[in-house]
Amino acid sequence: MSSSTFVPWTRVEMAKLIARDIPEGAVVNIGIGMPGLVADHLPADREILLHAENGILGMGPKPGDNAVDMDLINAGKEPVTLLEGGAFFDHMISFSMMRGGHLDIAVLGAFQVAENGDLANWATNDANAIPAVGGAMDLAVGAANVFVMMELLTKKGESKLVHRCTYPLTGLGCVNRVYTDHAVLDIDADGFVLRELAPGLTLDELKARTGLEIRAA
Repeated sequence: MSSSTFVPWTRVEMAKLIARDIPEGAVVNIGIGMPGLVADHLPADREILLHAENGILGMGPKPGDNAVDMDLINAGKEPVTLLEGGAFFDHMISFSMMRGGHLDIAVLGAFQVAENGDLANWATNDANAIPAVGGAMDLAVGAANVFVMMELLTKKGESKLVHRCTYPLTGLGCVNRVYTDHAVLDIDADGFVLRELAPGLTLDELKARTGLEIRAA
């Protein structure tokens, strides 16, 4: 039975949680879609370098309506800004950074995350869906840490946290932490570990919604 006081985090609140947890000096790839919100909420007193796989280092937040330059876009073709000292480069250099272990964190969306850290975020079993892996595989295996940002449940109410992924895999055992609208969880050798719960939700309720064993930190 669900708690009547449960209030899921909004996407902006999830982005703020991720931004809070990115340390000083980190080089971070911000994935397309929901993770793009993270760039708008990084602490002003913390130096963090944002990377976009289409060839930007030093990416800033979204521009104001009167400052949009469609020649300056992220990998999702959304307008962005460039911080002082930022740089542009071609895909060969960008992917060499991704594959060469030069990223501290990649923030990605996902369709499923398994309790062993497997990630599925580029295709579903829907025959009408258009699969698009982009650089996700390179990021999943190349970044030192992979943070996933996603809503916990599908539109059908099924958990995206699973025992084993049923969608095509992006990377094996690559996810370190998951930020959902219900909770923040780490993944270790024994599965999911709870870090933080959304207001009004209990650990038992989270277990019921996912059907998984989740340990308290």
